[in-house]
Amino acid sequence: MSDIELSKEEQILKMVKKVLTDIAKDTHVKPGLKHPLSDNTILGIRDCLALITARETELAKDAGRESKMRPRFIDEPQKTVVVPIESLKKNSKSEQD
Repeated sequence: MSDIELSKEEQILKMVKKVLTDIAKDTHVKPGLKHPLSDNTILGIRDCLALITARETELAKDAGRESKMRPRFIDEPQKTVVVPIESLKKNSKSEQD
């Protein structure tokens, strides 16, 4: 998204989302240990992240941008296939011979 100009609201949402996820990472504890944040705080962070994501999606849609925020696995099949033009030219020449 570096080549697309973000609105001030989008910049704020992006920064707040980053800070909230950093807090979640920094306070992560192993299973069985008491979490330093209260259950209400954890639920509040989750709710905030859900609202931020929903608003980011709305803003992207209103701006005519496709939302590509969904994480993808490396081995996940792609919807589009790029075929180099050079390979088409080579195949058509060999068929003419």
